Amino acid sequence: MNIQPVLLFMHIVGVAVWVGGMFFAYFCLRPTAVELFEPKQRLPLWCGVLARFFFWVWWAVTLVAISGIVMFGHRGLSATPVNWLIMLVVGAVMMLIFVYVANWPYAALQQAVENEDWKAGGAALNRIRRMVGLNLFLGIATIAVATLGRLIS
Repeated sequence: MNIQPVLLFMHIVGVAVWVGGMFFAYFCLRPTAVELFEPKQRLPLWCGVLARFFFWVWWAVTLVAISGIVMFGHRGLSATPVNWLIMLVVGAVMMLIFVYVANWPYAALQQAVENEDWKAGGAALNRIRRMVGLNLFLGIATIAVATLGRLIS
């Protein structure tokens, strides 16, 4: 049985959840939250949203990593297209950025909200925003490499 289509499906679903969620948060939720809420309401909102989003991103990252590594292994290094190698490296960087955000700036945001320290919470949320912006850029660039990479392979 050829599991390649199943692996590709898992990979694409993981990418859609992760990159799509970052796009929604960055370009839709964030501007609306800034327009409608003061930090006292906005920062707890972000704590709740990010808690739910990070739960799904952990699953998405796991799907992307496992499916990507298995597909990579089936090809073998010598038969791997250049765009796959680029996806592997950029994907690994994205995963490291996510682990950083989920474990340090997000923890600082949670602590600030618990302490009602809106200035510290705003600073933590700003670090998260910058890292999500970088990861969103890398995610879109990786999608471009994945879909347009055949042109360079």
